[in-house]
Amino acid sequence: MRVGVPRETWPGERRVALIPAAAAALRKSGLDVVVEQEAGTEAGFPSSAYEAAGAAVAPRREVFASADILLQVRSTPPETTSLRRGQVTIGFADPLGSPEAIRAMASAGVTAFSMELMPRITRAQSMDALSSMATIAGYKGALLAANHLPRMFPMLMTAAGTLTAARVFIVGAGVAGLQAIASSRRLGAKVEAYDVRPAVKEQVQSLGARFVEMALETGDSEDKGGYAKAQDESFYRRQREMMLKVVAGSDVVITTALIPGKKAPILVTTEMVEGMAPGSVVVDLAAERGGNCELTKPDEVVVHRGVTILGPSNPPALVPNHASQMYSKNITTFLAHLLGKDGAKKPALELDLADEITRETLLTKDGDVVQSRVKDLLAAGARA
Repeated sequence: MRVGVPRETWPGERRVALIPAAAAALRKSGLDVVVEQEAGTEAGFPSSAYEAAGAAVAPRREVFASADILLQVRSTPPETTSLRRGQVTIGFADPLGSPEAIRAMASAGVTAFSMELMPRITRAQSMDALSSMATIAGYKGALLAANHLPRMFPMLMTAAGTLTAARVFIVGAGVAGLQAIASSRRLGAKVEAYDVRPAVKEQVQSLGARFVEMALETGDSEDKGGYAKAQDESFYRRQREMMLKVVAGSDVVITTALIPGKKAPILVTTEMVEGMAPGSVVVDLAAERGGNCELTKPDEVVVHRGVTILGPSNPPALVPNHASQMYSKNITTFLAHLLGKDGAKKPALELDLADEITRETLLTKDGDVVQSRVKDLLAAGARA
C-alpha cells in the first residue's frame, strides 16, 4: 500500500501533511511513501529529507497516479481529474461549509475522510487536528497583535519611568483563545477573556486572566462536542451592547469565535472599533469564515480611525514548520487507526463503521456521500 503526499496548492498554504520523521515511521510500518517534489520546502522540510527518510520523491502526476491513500492538509476542492475510483483521501475537507465539494468527491469514486469531523472523545485526542491548528492560531494571534501594537505588552519599571502593561481582551476561550491568553500573559499583558460558555471560566482564570461576566442566558451555548453553538441575532445584539465598554478599554482585541460550517458571528462592531484608542489592534482569527469584526477583510490590514484590524485567514500557515509537525502527528495517528493487519502482516484499510472515529469522519464511500450531517446539508440545499 502506498501513501502519497501532494504539495498544497491552496493560496498561501505553506504546511505539508507529512513531515520526514513521520514518513520514516510509515515506512517502518510497511507502507510505501511518495511525496511530491518540493511539497515540504516552505515548511522547512526539503525533498532530500524525505529521501533520507526512505520516501520516494516524484512529480505531482505520479503521486496522484500511484498512491492508494492521499494525505493532504486541504483535500478540497478535489482534483477530480487526478483522483481515481477506490483511492482514499484524508485531510481538511470543509464538509459542513462546502458540501457540494464532498458530492464531487463521491462522484469521483474516492473514499474521503474529514479531519474536521474528528469526534472530541478521549481516544481521538491525538488525532484532533482542529485543536492542534487552533493552538498555533492562538499563539500567532498574540504575536501579530504585539507586533502591530505601538507599545510593549509588559509592565516595565525603568529609569525612564514606568510603562503600564497592555490590556488584551480575548473573545472566545476555546483552544485558540486559551492559547492566545497564555501567549499574551507570557508577553506580560493584562488579559481579560469572554466566552458564551460559562464552563470555561475556570480555564481562563487558571491562565491568569480575568473572566468577563455578562448577564446573558447561556444554557444552550455548547454542543455535545464542546463547541460553541450558534445563537440568534437578538443574543448577539445584547452581547455586543455589553462588550462595548470592555472593547473600548482594551489595547488589543483578539477574536476566535467560530461555529463549524457557519459564517462567523459579528461580535466586534464598527462602533466598538471607533470607541478604541488610536493605535489599538484587533486580530480576527475568524477571518476565513467572514470574521468576528465588522471591519475585517481577510488577509488585509485595515486601519480605521487609527485602529488596526488584522484578518489572517490561515494563521497556522504562518508557522508552517510546527503546524506541519503537529498535523502530521494527527493525520498519521488517524491513518494508523484506519489500517489493520491482514494475514500477510501488511497494512490494509479496515473501515469499522461501528467505531465512532471512523463513522463520524467518513464522508464518501462507493460513490455515495455517507456522512449524515453532510447528507442533511445536501438535502436541504436540494429543497431550497
